Parts: sequence; C-alpha cells; structure tokens
Amino acid sequence: MAKAKLGDDVNMNDLLAQVKRHGWDNGSPEVQVVLLSMDITKLQGHIETNRHDVDSKRSLLRKVAKRRSFLRYLKDNNMDRYTYITDLLKLKA
Repeated sequence: MAKAKLGDDVNMNDLLAQVKRHGWDNGSPEVQVVLLSMDITKLQGHIETNRHDVDSKRSLLRKVAKRRSFLRYLKDNNMDRYTYITDLLKLKA
C-alpha cells in the first residue's frame, strides 16, 4: 500500500490511519502533528484569500508553534517516529 502524503489531495483519515498506534488513538504526538498539519493547511488557504484576517493569522501561528513543540518532543524521544512523520508530511527536518 502506498503512503498517503499531505501534499497530495488525500483524505485525513488515510494519514491518521498510518500514524495511529491503535484504533482509538487521539493523543499520541504523531496524531497531533497530523491533525495540526491539516489545520495549518486549511488556514494557509484561508489567509491567502483573506489577507487582513488577523485572528486567523494568530491562530495559524499558534498551531505552527504547537506542531513544532510536538515535533521537538518526538525528535528528543524517538528519532525513528520523528523521521517517519516528517517524511510522511513532507516537513523540513
């Protein structure tokens, strides 16, 4: 089965299924990074069309900071999962 990537037009459930540790996993850092990445992608599109929406810009920055903290946690504690999630989402390492 081919990996679904965030840059492709893919369903969020496909990405989540690849990183979940078990069927009802909502809180693992990998799942949180995927959820935040999907939100960030949506907000970027919104901000492109609504440049003066300051609240959305602030929300975007908060989500980026939160994702960065989850990625830092993964990098410090489990490098294999960190590299997997960054490759899956096409994020800079």
